[in-house]
Amino acid sequence: MNEKLKVYEDKMTKTMANLDGELGAIRAGRANPNVLNRIMVDYYGTPTPIQQVANVSVPEARMIQIQPWDKTMIKAITKAIQTSDLGINPNNDGSVIRLVFPELTEERRKELVKDVKKKGEAAKVAIRNIRRDGNDSFKKLKGTEVSEDEIKDMEDDLQKMTDKFVKEVDKAVEVKSKEVMTV
Repeated sequence: MNEKLKVYEDKMTKTMANLDGELGAIRAGRANPNVLNRIMVDYYGTPTPIQQVANVSVPEARMIQIQPWDKTMIKAITKAIQTSDLGINPNNDGSVIRLVFPELTEERRKELVKDVKKKGEAAKVAIRNIRRDGNDSFKKLKGTEVSEDEIKDMEDDLQKMTDKFVKEVDKAVEVKSKEVMTV
C-alpha cells in the first residue's frame, strides 16, 4: 500500500476505535463495566479512572460491583458516580459499592438507539472528511513527479478504503442497536 494512503487508513482506524469506545460506554440491558471508563475519581488530588483504584466486577447480569483497594476511596468513588451522567445511584456497605442497573424501558432503548446512530453518523462524517483531506492532498500532487494516473489510482484506493470503513461503522451501529433493543 502506498505510504500516502497509509496515513489516511490510520486516521480512519482511529475513528473506528473512537466509535467502538463510545459505543462501549452506552449501556444496554446488561451491566457493562465500560460504562465507568469516562468516570474519574479524585485519588489524592489526581483524577484517576475507577478501574485503577478498585476491582470492578459484574457478579450478576444487571449489577456492577466496585471494590476499592483503599477503603478510604469509597466516598470519592460514590461521589464521582453520583455526579456523572450514568444516572444510577450507587449503594455501598462500607467495603463494596454496588451499581444496580434497572431494566431499560422501551422508550429509553429507542433513545439509546438514536444516540448510537448519531455516533455512527458522526464517525461516517469523520471518515468522509479524512477522504476529502486525502483527495485534496492528492490533487496538490498534480504537476509533480506523480502521474495523473497514479493520482487517480490513489483516489480510487482511498474511496475503496472509505467504503470499507463506512461499512464497518454501519455494522458496529447495527450490532450495538440490536444489543440495546434486546430485552
